[in-house]
Amino acid sequence: MSTSPLLAEKIVAAIRSVVGTRPAVLHEPSFSGNEWQYLKECLDSTFVSSVGKFVDRFEVELAAFTGAKHAVAVVNGTAALHIALKLAGVKADDEVLIPALTFAATANAVTYCGATPHLIDSDVRNLGVDAAKLREYLRNRTDQRLGQCVNRATGRIIRALVPMHTFGHPVDLDGVLSVASDFNLALVEDAAESLGSYYHGKHTGTFGKLGTLSFNGNKTITTGGGGAILTNDAELAVRAKHLTTTAKVPHAWEYRHDEVGYNYRMPNLNAALGCAQLEKLPDMLSSKRALFERYHAAFSQVPGVELVKEPEQCRSNYWLQALLLDVAQSDQRDLILKATNDAGLMTRPVWILMHELTPFKDSQRMDLSGALSLAQRLINIPSSAGLVPVGP
Repeated sequence: MSTSPLLAEKIVAAIRSVVGTRPAVLHEPSFSGNEWQYLKECLDSTFVSSVGKFVDRFEVELAAFTGAKHAVAVVNGTAALHIALKLAGVKADDEVLIPALTFAATANAVTYCGATPHLIDSDVRNLGVDAAKLREYLRNRTDQRLGQCVNRATGRIIRALVPMHTFGHPVDLDGVLSVASDFNLALVEDAAESLGSYYHGKHTGTFGKLGTLSFNGNKTITTGGGGAILTNDAELAVRAKHLTTTAKVPHAWEYRHDEVGYNYRMPNLNAALGCAQLEKLPDMLSSKRALFERYHAAFSQVPGVELVKEPEQCRSNYWLQALLLDVAQSDQRDLILKATNDAGLMTRPVWILMHELTPFKDSQRMDLSGALSLAQRLINIPSSAGLVPVGP
């Protein structure tokens, strides 16, 4: 294969044609609304910890935006996924199906439950779980015993399936839901990256028993650090709030805890930031879509690479714009990463696959040819909403 710098030069030029001559980071937050006002109001009230009106308001408005009946705000997306898995019934020595192509937090949350990640392949068309391939794998490798999915090789129960919406692009949720139903798996969506993304008109994170979001500093909206659990089950919502509030039994003055809990509730200070960010979310999503359209036009003239676009009948938030190199150009990836970063354009490859990380190298895994191909060919490019501002 060629190692000519020509493709790298064309990619630098295409990105420059969209973002201009200034340096461009991968993704930075935008604070153009009521952030300062709400933060000052929060400080003036002295309610800056996990009790305060902005936490309640953020949960209500987040539920309304996503269409979930309940939202429980927590300190980060990993904590949200940890509790969601516990509420879905994941126990010590269980296995949980997660993509090999994901951020390490997905696997970490599984291990917090004492369970083991079981790594599955990704579909090149949507970057998420390859539902058809997973179905065949489970059919050949598992048994149904007393309504539970059992791994023949290990004898352990495979308790849950965690699809992750990579870069905000919805996975094949019809296929994933069908697999979960047919193999008696709890479905917990890792929607950390997909606030504002829709599958067939319904918001991601609302299809399974529970879903989780992240509001880290590099997400579409941020609360600094933060996450949320989404569910349509009122009892699960109550349990989520109880567990994340150190399992403290409500009382005017007494500190009584009825089980092991977690100090995971989102502070009011962070929620104040989140309320202001939610007000601007429609504008941010419009900006990200406009950025995609400009990149799409720019890269239509660059052979050997394509801009990843939303799957059919889906609407992506385009959290991170991504390039997918042709297979024949996969050896160019690192050359492109160096050229773009040297030019002041922050780019990065996709995450190292989970089985290539030391903590998860011995995890059970299926054939990962799709994930391996994606890992060799994906490059994220500058994606901040502020690159193409729209709205007031």
